[in-house]
Amino acid sequence: MKNLGFGMMRLPVISGPTDFDYEKLNAMVDAFLEAGYTYFDTSFVYHNGKSEEATRKALVERHPRDSFTVATKFPTFNLVPEEEIDGVFQSQLNNLGVDYIDYYLIHNIQTVYYDGYDGNGGIVKTTHLFDHAKKWKEDGKIRHLGISFHSSAALLDRVLTEHPEIEFVQIALNPIDWDSELVQAGPCYDVIRKHNRKVIIMEAVKGGGLAKLPKEAEEILKAVHPDWSIASWSLRFCLEKEDVIAVLSGMSTLEQVLDNTKTSNEAIPFTEEEKEALSKAMEIYRESAPIKQSEINGYKGLLYHGVPVTAILQAYSICQIQPDPGFSDDNNYLKNAFAEAEHVDFSKGLNKQTVIMDAGIDITDKVEQAVEWLTKNTF
Repeated sequence: MKNLGFGMMRLPVISGPTDFDYEKLNAMVDAFLEAGYTYFDTSFVYHNGKSEEATRKALVERHPRDSFTVATKFPTFNLVPEEEIDGVFQSQLNNLGVDYIDYYLIHNIQTVYYDGYDGNGGIVKTTHLFDHAKKWKEDGKIRHLGISFHSSAALLDRVLTEHPEIEFVQIALNPIDWDSELVQAGPCYDVIRKHNRKVIIMEAVKGGGLAKLPKEAEEILKAVHPDWSIASWSLRFCLEKEDVIAVLSGMSTLEQVLDNTKTSNEAIPFTEEEKEALSKAMEIYRESAPIKQSEINGYKGLLYHGVPVTAILQAYSICQIQPDPGFSDDNNYLKNAFAEAEHVDFSKGLNKQTVIMDAGIDITDKVEQAVEWLTKNTF
């Protein structure tokens, strides 16, 4: 199960997001490689556009090219005009200081960028982005082509059907997102495997949100394995999944690198006792949110502009207990759910729609408050 990947998105800095502490970063990179791991994941946009450069300085310029694999992503959300696409890709090669990229991803495939709000085609289709990527691969500048995905399992099924050139899909997956109504990690994972593609897992510890749990939840896990870190439970949940190229962890300290590599080195599939403990801990975690999952379950069957109310409230509530609520992965899914259901841009406002339970209780205000917060914090 040695498929741990190093996410170059939460790197140690001195005074700001682009002022990297290379003494610490170099030590982290070296420790990761020395532990037998080779997969490094970066992006055109991480660390205000400087993560690729940091990867070059800490990794590419200090280690033989055949000792590591590097992944980066095309910035779909930057809405790059088609005539500038090849230039952006070349700048990524230059940023990284490489002649080819091992794993190249079209970043953030989702309803809005793939279909557009009207369903007739978003930026991915209008700029023929996949055609450009296929040409880069034909030219030997990409070894493997894939996507990162942030939308519904139904859309993913269609994307993989329409693009057989996609070799792998990167999805958010962890013990909370696995059964999240919006993130749909479990259904997306099943779709990828149905299409016989490979998986890359991101958000394995949910941006650090699963590294610390409510006291009662931590006690349940510690009773089973006192020596395991809390974060390692989520990492192990991902490591045991099949057909996975890499399980990414955005690491900020050497201690995290050492803990994650130790976890990966020792990881074996969960026992039934371990599965039960993790399930109970996640249940407590959801119940610690501002709107408890037990309350959310009472709203099943209700829709708001075509989207399940339970999905909206679950996404809003889980964001509130993340280390950085405004940058939680769940935020980014709701706009796609509205676009898929009703072809609307929720950032421009939604028509008034009441939400009434069977018992006559009006929960419109609760739903609107959640939607308003998610709208403001969508990225």
